[in-house]
Amino acid sequence: MRILVTGGAGYIGSHTVVELLEMGYEVITLDNLQKGHKEAVNGGKFIQADLLNKQELDEVFKNNKIDAVVHFAADSLVGESVENPNKYFKSNLIGSLNLLDAMVKHEVKKIVFSSSAAVYGEPDRIPIQEDNKTFPTNPYGETKLMFENVIKWYDNAYGIKYVSLRYFNAAGAHISGKIGEDHNPESHLIPIVLQAALGQRPYVQIFGTDYETKDGTCVRDYIHITDLAMAHILALKRLEDSGNSAIYNLGNGEGFSVREIIKVAEEVTGKKINTKDTPRRAGDPATLIATSEKIQKELKWAPKYHQIKTIIETAWNWHKSHPKGFKAS
Repeated sequence: MRILVTGGAGYIGSHTVVELLEMGYEVITLDNLQKGHKEAVNGGKFIQADLLNKQELDEVFKNNKIDAVVHFAADSLVGESVENPNKYFKSNLIGSLNLLDAMVKHEVKKIVFSSSAAVYGEPDRIPIQEDNKTFPTNPYGETKLMFENVIKWYDNAYGIKYVSLRYFNAAGAHISGKIGEDHNPESHLIPIVLQAALGQRPYVQIFGTDYETKDGTCVRDYIHITDLAMAHILALKRLEDSGNSAIYNLGNGEGFSVREIIKVAEEVTGKKINTKDTPRRAGDPATLIATSEKIQKELKWAPKYHQIKTIIETAWNWHKSHPKGFKAS
């Protein structure tokens, strides 16, 4: 089975490519390399292309017999989406629509979509279930929710079956230490904390200390990147076996505050990590914790690396050996 992975040179995409290859799939990775790293793609075929370029996209489908798509390609910075919504609606919505239209034209009927917990906004109940109200508080979440609605109607009109995975905070690195998280600029908490441990930052900014949480800082549900990648493979198998579309949350069902993450990171690294309290960021919900009972029951998904200390240890292993990211490879 030949899988097109869009955004496959990015953090989550590259880890999913590794697992797909190990499971025996043929993989074609498509990435425009604006944020991804070609060095992170560990096998298969690589094509540099952009979803906003319809002609390039058509050539990819015309020249490769694709059986299914795993769609990661997106801009994903919440703060940037608030400041520059135009960029996010173009790349995340129009680019994704181009992808769907190419699938319709070339009769590709299966897609696994990388969605986000951001579709829920400020959740109406915790832990978050798939039937929680969806009310995004930022354009990034809005684009993810809008595309979920789009693929629902494409399923209705063209028979494109989908699994949408709404995941929470991806974290950690491959157990081998060969690939990990490398963003520029970095916006995710755990790598920022580890950069401070390496002396690459003078301190970690804590955005908001007056939330209604256990210590006033934001609480998030962290999921190891390899567990996340394996969920995409189980989603592909669902589409192969049943063809029925579905939406699943992906998380560990346990939340950790910003201060708790910093404390665990200090234990893992053996280093003191300085912090600086700053005002809240626009669009940041106080608490996001998922229940993943549905995917565990229906797809038999079982996270292997669910301990927060293990997650941070794998991330630290990557950052120690790649202090400049993939540039050091």
